[in-house]
Amino acid sequence: MTNQRSFKTRVRARMEKTGESYTTARRHLINRTATPAAAPARDVSPSPASAAAQTERIADDLVRARTGRGWAEWFELLDAAGATERTHTQIARHLVVEHEVAGWWAQSITVGYEQARGLRAPGQRRGGGFSAGASRTVAVPVVRLFGAFADETARARWLPDVEVRLRTATAPRSFRADWAGGPTRLVVGFEAVGESKARVSVSHEKLTGAEQAAELKAYWRERLAALKVLLESDGDHR
Repeated sequence: MTNQRSFKTRVRARMEKTGESYTTARRHLINRTATPAAAPARDVSPSPASAAAQTERIADDLVRARTGRGWAEWFELLDAAGATERTHTQIARHLVVEHEVAGWWAQSITVGYEQARGLRAPGQRRGGGFSAGASRTVAVPVVRLFGAFADETARARWLPDVEVRLRTATAPRSFRADWAGGPTRLVVGFEAVGESKARVSVSHEKLTGAEQAAELKAYWRERLAALKVLLESDGDHR
């Protein structure tokens, strides 16, 4: 919430300075954070204020309700399986195959484990580099939620004034695209939650550091909230 308010404050400050509309000022700030600065590379580690750990973002009770175990129990099982010596993909696959954890939750538990064991910092990818993530459950079928990303006209209703170049899309499971001409990219996953609800998870990858990751995390939380309101307020939920 703090990061989102901070970003909105910066948008309004630019509006006052330039006379731009809110949408135009926001677009300029997002495009600026999506472009690496022409400065020497430096080692940037996210602080607790800029990126929350997975175990803080997803409550233990929710993990237990959806997967049958809480964070500590999953960490103990993964330790016993030697997960600190495995890649991210291998850990997630182990959870899916050996413990029948659904794909989205397997990924979430894997990220939480890697952060807890010091294999990555919050906001940082396993091999280095940074990403920003956000997710939302929306009361519409998964096909419709997927269409809000994959269909250009539908996407413009909630993600205006942003250039998104499609790379690959597999309906209704995944959507990958370049963001604002690159070099950052979007990796979006979709999961049905019954017949009338679905979850979308956005990962904005190849970011330059913790500050950019925090800003884009706030941005995606805001945009997914807007998407939820838009889709759920439409009369047609087919």
